[in-house]
Amino acid sequence: MEVTENHRRYWQKNLRLTAVLLGIWFVVTYVVAFFARDLASINFFGWPFSFYMGAQGALIVYCLIIWYYAKRMNELDIEHGVAEEEE
Repeated sequence: MEVTENHRRYWQKNLRLTAVLLGIWFVVTYVVAFFARDLASINFFGWPFSFYMGAQGALIVYCLIIWYYAKRMNELDIEHGVAEEEE
């Protein structure tokens, strides 16, 4: 199978999307934990921000990452003609 320019663009967009979302995941997971003491002075819904992110905020961000990835990949599949047929 020959790799066309359309496939290359599709793969490039896929890699860029994955890299950006992994960057967001890294910040939410590690950077917030690293600066937890500094972020504790910020109140968020009545709780220290670092505590909120550890208890609930990170999980919300992870779900949003998954939702956005699935939505955007469906759009890219349709745009590049590789979408699966729905029954």
